[in-house]
Order: sequence, then C-alpha cells, then structure tokens
Amino acid sequence: MADIDNKEQSELDQDLDDVEEVEEEETGEETKIKARQLTVQMMQNPQILAALQERLDGLVETPTGYIESLPRVVKRRVNALKNLQVKCAQIEAKFYEEVHDLERKYAVLYQPLFDKRFEIINAIYEPTEEECEWKPDEEDEISHSLMLSFIKEELKEKAKVEDEKKDEEKEDPKGIPEFWLTVFKNVDLLSDMVQEHDEPILKHLKDIKVKFSDAGQPMSFVLEFHFEPNEYFTNEVLTKTYRMRSEPDDSDPFSFDGPEIMGCTGCQIDWKKGKNVTLKTIKKKQKHKGRGTVRTVTKTVSNDSFFNFFAPPEVPESGDLDDDSEAILAADFEIGHFLRERIIPRSVLYFTGEAIEDDDDDYDEEGEEADEEGEEEGDEENDPDYDPKKDQNPAECKQQ
Repeated sequence: MADIDNKEQSELDQDLDDVEEVEEEETGEETKIKARQLTVQMMQNPQILAALQERLDGLVETPTGYIESLPRVVKRRVNALKNLQVKCAQIEAKFYEEVHDLERKYAVLYQPLFDKRFEIINAIYEPTEEECEWKPDEEDEISHSLMLSFIKEELKEKAKVEDEKKDEEKEDPKGIPEFWLTVFKNVDLLSDMVQEHDEPILKHLKDIKVKFSDAGQPMSFVLEFHFEPNEYFTNEVLTKTYRMRSEPDDSDPFSFDGPEIMGCTGCQIDWKKGKNVTLKTIKKKQKHKGRGTVRTVTKTVSNDSFFNFFAPPEVPESGDLDDDSEAILAADFEIGHFLRERIIPRSVLYFTGEAIEDDDDDYDEEGEEADEEGEEEGDEENDPDYDPKKDQNPAECKQQ
C-alpha cells in the first residue's frame, strides 16, 4: 500500500514539474514576443534610428572601430606593418646610442671652453680686450643709435665722467659674482626650488658640469655641482647621477621616443653643525590627559630646500611608487634633463635672460597662431552670410 502511495506521489511531482517547465517555456516565449514587439516599435521611430545610425558611424570613425571593421586579410597586413615598426624602434634605439657616443666625444671638445668660462666667472682668468668685444644685434644697434641721436654731446660727456667717477669709487668686483645663483633665479623651473635660506649657499656655487658614462657602460650621466669652501658643508662637489635606457620596452615598443631617464641617485651632504637647511626644528605643546600638565616637545622635520634635490625618493624593486614620490621623480627627471641640455651649455644666456626670452618667444608664437585661428573661426560664425555646409568637402573630393 505504501509503495502505491509513493508511486502516486512521484507521478504527481513529475506532473507538477512538467507544468512548471511549460509555464517557464511560456514565460520565456512571451518575453521573446515582447522583445520583438519592442524592437519593431523602436525601428519604426525615426529619432531612435537616427541616434543608432550616428552611434554606428561614430564607432566606424574611431581608429579602433575602423580597424575592427577591416577584412581579415587587411588586418594581417597591418600586423606586418606593426612588426616593421618594432624593427624601426630597435634601429632608432641604436641611433640614440650613437648620439650618446657623439655627446661624449664632443663633451671633450666643449670642455676647454667651459673651463675658461669657469675661470672668468671665478676671477681666475681676466679676459682680454679682444675677448670682451661683443657686436650687438642689428636691432640693438639701430635702437642705440636712435637713442644717442637725441642726446646732446655735452650730456654724453657729463654722463661719461660721472660713470668713470662711480667706477673708481666702487670696489672692483672679482669675476662674475653670484653667476649660478642668478641663472637659477632667472629660470622658473629652478627658482621654484630655491628657497631664501638656499641663496647664501648657492652664492658659493662655482661651476656645474656634466659627465657622460664611458663607452660600453650602461647609458647615464652625472651632474657635478662644484662649491668653494663655505660655512654650510664640507663637500667640495655634490653629485646627481641619472640612469637612462635607450631601448624599446618589450611590453610597449611603440611608446619608444628616444632615451628616457629610469632612475637617479643623489649624494650625502656633510652638513656642518646647525647648518642643515633641509631640516627644521619645530616645537609642539603636549597636554597630559591625566594630570593636565603641559610640556613642550622639540621635533625635527623636513624643510623645503633646493638641496633636497640630492636626496630623491628611492624606487623600490617592485617599481611601485606612491603618487607624491612619482610626482617628485617626474619633476626631478625634467630638471636633470634641463640642466644637462640647456643650462650647462648655455648658462651665460640664462644669466643675461636672452635664452629665457627665446623660450618665451616660442610659446608666444604658438599662442598667436591659436588666437588667429580662433578669430577666424569666430568671424565666420558671426558672419550672417556664412554657410557651414560650404566648408564641408564635396563627396567627390573625399580621400578613398
């Protein structure tokens, strides 16, 4: 009897399962029908069709969308071009290696000139009259002659006598005082680093040199900051070494754009007692929770200074850096490159400000071009007779 009941119960359960499956099938079928109906309604809506077409056109117009739409045989040929591009990057890396060798070769030729510059700045050598003659630019000559034409001869003679008298009264300065400090203060990238308490130290800076790695050694360069004896530290030379890489990254070969700085190392500064400008002492008051007594605690913390340049963040083996350290290193690499490429070879022009004016002129020209383009566009849009359709390329002129 029990077996019969169990059998009936099993049959009943099976029937219920069949009913649920039918309901699910019906529910799924209803969903499909509703979806088809909704699709038909959407396809009959011109606004939806226009938006969909615009979206599809946009996908094709994007580089990725266009490449994906190409036939398979064309994609294969594009891949072949990519392989050629990788080989181009490898050849380009060899080119920059030879450029580095040329830099090292010509650094030897430049050095006698830089040595004489050092001697003039530091009053070791007094240039001759011939060496001091400088012909100004033609524009300067014209403006100078025009100015002199308005000055009477008597006033010129009087001014000359007064200038000679002042020169006699003044103590003759040696060399070119504060040469490198002036260079630093004239360049925004460097002046942002120099604090007021750094200036007395940088007055003792005699020279900045760059040394390139030897042939066969990994690509690198060293910046040397030479100081005269001073009351701040005992080092005669402070160094900053930059390690470089001039080969495409296997994981991203197309990003190669010449040698890049991969890391840098500073040096230890042997500060004299109480003269370390990279640290400052602060006092804090602490109140005891239980007794309520107050005590003053002295704490040493880091201080903004140009000389933090010689203590860059260390890059861990994993290569992972926090955002602050990454930003500091990015700025550090830019400064190191700028010192090597611009400041050391052309320091006198940054001292006089002429190189800065040239840099500003470059930016001004770009800005003027952009302004002119903007003005032209604005004039067209404000013109009542302007028809934007006329600016579009005719169909037969489109590139295939």
